[in-house]
Amino acid sequence: MKVVILAGGFGTRLSEETKSIPKPMVKIGEMPIIWHIMKTYSYYGYNDFVVCLGYKGYALKEWFSNYFVHTSDITIDLRNNQLEVHNNCSEPWRVTLVETGLHTMTGGRINRVRKYIGNEPFMLTYGDGVSDVDITELVNQHRKSQKILTVTAYKPQGKFGSLEIADNGAVTAFTEKPAGDGMWINAGFFVCQPEVFDFINDGDQTIFERGPLEQLATIGQMNSYKHRGFWKPMDTLRDNTELNDMWEKGVAPWKIWSE
Repeated sequence: MKVVILAGGFGTRLSEETKSIPKPMVKIGEMPIIWHIMKTYSYYGYNDFVVCLGYKGYALKEWFSNYFVHTSDITIDLRNNQLEVHNNCSEPWRVTLVETGLHTMTGGRINRVRKYIGNEPFMLTYGDGVSDVDITELVNQHRKSQKILTVTAYKPQGKFGSLEIADNGAVTAFTEKPAGDGMWINAGFFVCQPEVFDFINDGDQTIFERGPLEQLATIGQMNSYKHRGFWKPMDTLRDNTELNDMWEKGVAPWKIWSE
């Protein structure tokens, strides 16, 4: 089963990092966030990726085409125009990088890579969120549901500490990271049947999260996989800082693979 990664957005809320590179290339540790996402799928045996490019897509093409140069020690012999790679850091990945348009919406990007997927089920996610989601269990639950699409659902924590205050004004309890509003949200990590393409009806302007997903939910063809572990998108500079802090301290919950 192929894995489609949406990597074409402008990343405007992370503009400090995305002036020169697309958001999926923003680093956690020494590696781009898209690498972390791909490592998660690879851990479960999924190594065939289709990446939907848009904003500064050439940066992703350059990084993957020179993967050994970016991740290994190298010796360049200028006399003979030869390059020797040391401590080879390879991955068992096949990566198809597809130009899906600068201003194309998410549904349009998915539709543009249809020819690289074929008439088969595929997985889909965003190129800016990491998780310890159990991909095997996600796929199994999708197959059992017999629905066209399964979305990973997640209950986020609140952003601010909460106070319990008595009538006399005394604070009786403080919670640093309270639960959110109790609603499940779309965390990406989809599994899709090929019939999902039939719901992308507005070409490049199709917003996947609106028309297609809303229609699938209305006709009872959307399943959910409730993930109660870790999930975090990298939407802001603060998110980037928090993810890097976790990685540097060795407490990154999404790192389920070994070195």
